[in-house]
Amino acid sequence: MSLDTVDETPPARRHVLGMLLRGISVLVILGFAAWGALALSYQAPVSPALRIAAACGWVLFSIACLVVYLRRRSRLAALIYPLAIAGLLFWWDSIPARNDRNWADDLAQTTVGVVNGPDVTLANVRNFDWRTETDYAVNWETRTYDLDKLASVDLLLSYWSGPAIAHTLVSFGFTDGSFVTFSVEIRKEKHERFSEIGGFFKEFETSIIAADERDIVRLRTNIRKEDVYLYRIAMTKPAMRSLFMAYVDQANGLAETPRFYNTITANCTTIVYEMVARIVPDLPLDYRLIFSGYLAEYIETVKGLTPGFTLEQLRAAGRIIMRAQDVDNAPDFSARIRDGIPPLPL
Repeated sequence: MSLDTVDETPPARRHVLGMLLRGISVLVILGFAAWGALALSYQAPVSPALRIAAACGWVLFSIACLVVYLRRRSRLAALIYPLAIAGLLFWWDSIPARNDRNWADDLAQTTVGVVNGPDVTLANVRNFDWRTETDYAVNWETRTYDLDKLASVDLLLSYWSGPAIAHTLVSFGFTDGSFVTFSVEIRKEKHERFSEIGGFFKEFETSIIAADERDIVRLRTNIRKEDVYLYRIAMTKPAMRSLFMAYVDQANGLAETPRFYNTITANCTTIVYEMVARIVPDLPLDYRLIFSGYLAEYIETVKGLTPGFTLEQLRAAGRIIMRAQDVDNAPDFSARIRDGIPPLPL
């Protein structure tokens, strides 16, 4: 290797490293410009108009720092922007989840449970009579369930926006023919509507609702006209009991310490995974935990569905929307929506 080559290599490497560092810095600034604008537009503690102004101000500030950094190689810009990011993150982390907002009627109460031996008493079991999404009779009940009489666990997937996304519900059946369904829900205020983007920016708290199937399932099949599929889950009685108690523990925990909903990390499917992972060791992570519309395929891979049938057969048998609409609000709603669904082997 010549001396000329030795002399030229270090500057060349420094140039490449400098270009790489500037490229990474540009991406970081642009990323925080976008994230900070959205965070401020959703959570700045001011009026909606001032939130937009704050978001625009943050974007302009970010762009100004970027221009100064690129054109003048300013060390001051390289220092000021990280400090601004640190301040923004400190503010973001200080935003508390709360249980004392002006909640929508169907989320106004939170389920809590009290355990007395095999009996679990659930306060605030929802049993609304839905006529339309805006016309309903409010009814919250206290019900007691004997876990020694647990007989089944069913998964319900409710589709409203294509095949990849579904809302997940888990229904527990008892030997007396009763059912209670648990659902992890975004806890909306009266003026709010669901937003996937808002779910990334602390727009909603998380709520666990225990409900009668004539409320929570019929709402989706008969009122919202969502496409709902029911799958029987193969679980031992101890696992059923443990999963039921996991819901109760989560509900009690949320009632005591509220938690923000997150579209990816704390949604209706990922929380179910967290609970089931306590029962089934080494449960594999999978992209279908995020794209919850494919959750049945995931459960099939871990041998959790009715054996002896293909997934296509179980899906066809488990499509309950027509049966639910035919039954409507009949007292035997739960039994009749399960007509034709293959039973688990005894």
